[in-house]
Amino acid sequence: MSETYTFTVNGVLRETAEDKPLLRYLRDDLELHSVKDGCSEGACGTCTISVDGRPVRACILTTKKASGKTILTVEGLSVPEKEAFVYAFGKVGAVQCGFCIPGMVMAGKTLLDQNPNPTEAQIKKAIRGNMCRCTGYKKIIEGISLVGAILRGEAQIDPELEKGDVYGVGDRAFRIDVRDKVLGTGEYCDDLCLDGMVYASAVRSAYPRAKVLSIDAAPALAVPGVLAVLTAEDVPHNKVGHIQQDWDVMIAVGDTTRCVGDALCLVVAESEFILSQAKAAVKIEYEPLEPVRNIHEAMAEGAPLIHQSGNLCQSRHVTRGDAGAALANSRYTVTQSYKTPFTEHAFLEPECAVALPHKNGVKVYTSDQGVYDTRHEISIMLGWEPERIVVENKLVGGGFGGKEDVSVQHLAVLAALKVGRPVKARLTRQESIRFHPKRHAMEGTFTLGCDENGIFTALDCDIYFDTGAYASLCGPVLERACTHSVGPYCYQNTDIRGYGYYTNNPPTGAFRGFGVCQSEFALESCINLLAEKVGISPWEIRFRNAIEPGRVLPNGQIADGSTALKETLLAVQEVYEANSGRAGIACAMKNAGVGVGLPDKGRCRLAVEHGTVRLYSAASDIGQGCSTIFLQILAQTAGLPLEKLQNMGSSSETAPDSGTTSGSRQTLITGEAVRMAAADLRAVLDQAGGDLSALEGQEFFAEFFDPTDRLGSDKPNPKSHVAYGFATHVVVLDDDGRVKEVWAAHDSGKVVNPTSIQGQIEGGVLMGLGYALTEDFPLQDCVPQARFATLGLLRADQIPEIHAIYVDKDTPLPFAYGAKGIGEIATIPTAPAVQGAYYAMDHILRTTLPMENTFYKKPKL
Repeated sequence: MSETYTFTVNGVLRETAEDKPLLRYLRDDLELHSVKDGCSEGACGTCTISVDGRPVRACILTTKKASGKTILTVEGLSVPEKEAFVYAFGKVGAVQCGFCIPGMVMAGKTLLDQNPNPTEAQIKKAIRGNMCRCTGYKKIIEGISLVGAILRGEAQIDPELEKGDVYGVGDRAFRIDVRDKVLGTGEYCDDLCLDGMVYASAVRSAYPRAKVLSIDAAPALAVPGVLAVLTAEDVPHNKVGHIQQDWDVMIAVGDTTRCVGDALCLVVAESEFILSQAKAAVKIEYEPLEPVRNIHEAMAEGAPLIHQSGNLCQSRHVTRGDAGAALANSRYTVTQSYKTPFTEHAFLEPECAVALPHKNGVKVYTSDQGVYDTRHEISIMLGWEPERIVVENKLVGGGFGGKEDVSVQHLAVLAALKVGRPVKARLTRQESIRFHPKRHAMEGTFTLGCDENGIFTALDCDIYFDTGAYASLCGPVLERACTHSVGPYCYQNTDIRGYGYYTNNPPTGAFRGFGVCQSEFALESCINLLAEKVGISPWEIRFRNAIEPGRVLPNGQIADGSTALKETLLAVQEVYEANSGRAGIACAMKNAGVGVGLPDKGRCRLAVEHGTVRLYSAASDIGQGCSTIFLQILAQTAGLPLEKLQNMGSSSETAPDSGTTSGSRQTLITGEAVRMAAADLRAVLDQAGGDLSALEGQEFFAEFFDPTDRLGSDKPNPKSHVAYGFATHVVVLDDDGRVKEVWAAHDSGKVVNPTSIQGQIEGGVLMGLGYALTEDFPLQDCVPQARFATLGLLRADQIPEIHAIYVDKDTPLPFAYGAKGIGEIATIPTAPAVQGAYYAMDHILRTTLPMENTFYKKPKL
């Protein structure tokens, strides 16, 4: 007689004969989707629940061990508790991508049950096991504190805040997705359960470089419940790629693998349990080959070719003026080499997609950063007209650039077309770590010169990127690293050479900062060394060289009237000078929009349907909040309340293409398209005397495009980008060398939502601190050695005080109410500011990341 396990879940007695992870029982059997699967390793905290009043990770507790216990999930909270968490988290801005939030709610709930009035330190300790990659934790801590105050009767819920009575540009708007994300009712791809749905997963290479001699799928096909095993022979065109189509969908027999993430065959089965059995049954025969481990091996004469075209994936040469002559005539020069590592995005939601046959083609629900990009890659693979493929975003649990390439979407499509049923394909956390593109590792040598007053004269540098097994976005990322390596300063002599090499390491691509985190770390370090030679402070040398309106950037673009870099420097001057000897400073600029001559367009369609203005724009909201920003712009322009507005999400079937969520572009580029369409609607609405019902059935479409000039343009003052954001960060250390405070002053133009931008800055700063101090991605012969728990991600009890400062000018950009975007630049200046702080403290120049010999990483004995 089989044993049964009995426990109470949300007040209901439950019984099962299966001994399996409680996470799987809650999600699969009870369909309690607030309990998220972020890693299944007990490392991320997204599956946190209450067990007998204590926070427990559901992935490490089994149904057998749960016997006799009382289990509570977000679904089981009382109505007052639910409303308190929704209001508090929305008010303070604790919700971005939202994937970690139900786990945070349960960690907060168990704390408040035990301690109704916790201190900040106690809250930090309570959520230490819950990771967040978006917010920097500060807003979540504030949210839990406010929940406690509400439940104690010391604070009140203002129902008007969520209703959006105040919802214009510049208002602290309550994000439209807060309720769904806090309560776990919003759907991410892995929450989808469609009728007849089956499961697909790839068998992936055990070696970074090996010839595939044979694939024997017969044992897998013999497993009951296995529907199909697909190989490269089943793929119409066996290549995909975001820009360069060099990425094999699956490695064919006789071909050579390029990284450990490579797919060899795709198994489709009735259940995930059967799927795991079948994958283990597939027999692969390899001939292991010596891998190409790094840039130097890739460049070596006679090196094995990763691709037939050679090991040089991309190169860029950016020049202006005569850097050689200017450096030769400079009073002071500094030459220094730097090295930065691969880093993992560590978004909390692993990659997942659900595909199904649809009309005369296929539909795929996905978690990505651009539905039209995904449609394009799938159309190449299938050889179809793109219109036959529908791609629709569900909620996206973070991206940071790591979800620009297809990962499982195309595999789900192949499987769905093969078996004629809905198919879910998802990566385990370890598959994600091994497979999806990382931040490029960089090696670079920079020479910067100045005159006797510290005025910069020229920059000469070589930048080498390890792009791993596939191109992904190597070209654009390398280009941005080169064009931004000059910094936000005024000088006209540059010679910058950039190279991206293929290796057998995991692929690299877009990551928040888009190559600029690497090159700016090097440049800002050189600036500190030059200041020392001149005999002025790091703040002073930056202020003397800072770009300002009407002056010319090193790329030739004339700075527009909104440029406020000097204002960001002035905003942090006092705190920097008050902490002399333990403070570091760094500046940065980052483009908003793709620019460099590419057709970067924002589009919006407004439809008046059933008395509501529905906004259609295929702009992926990956947690940054653009879905709310668009409604704020629409409300401001059309003069309508939130209750009359609805954002319909990102789908290639219903919404116009608004480009990739990348390059800090959506607020400005698509936001301006929304403003334009809303202005047209407003004009007609005014003619109708403000009666929205008179516009029923009407549509308003707008496309925004502000042309830019290509890289290498022969214009004396080319326009490389629509706009630039600027920032200055100051990092202050305590006496033990721990980061005590970060002051982040930003020129992001007009702040559309002050609550959202604050969270973006805090999250970006914490990501930059991790890049500087703790995060690493160790490889052994091209094989990743890290697990999620060992990536070095900073936790809630490690965060410093982060002070976000916003500056803008009275001469804003003429687009999107003057907004420029914040997503990427929030991360860029932090690492060099940290380096500068340590240099000020001990005069040791740390030229590699993560930095050695710090409070966070002691020297090896």
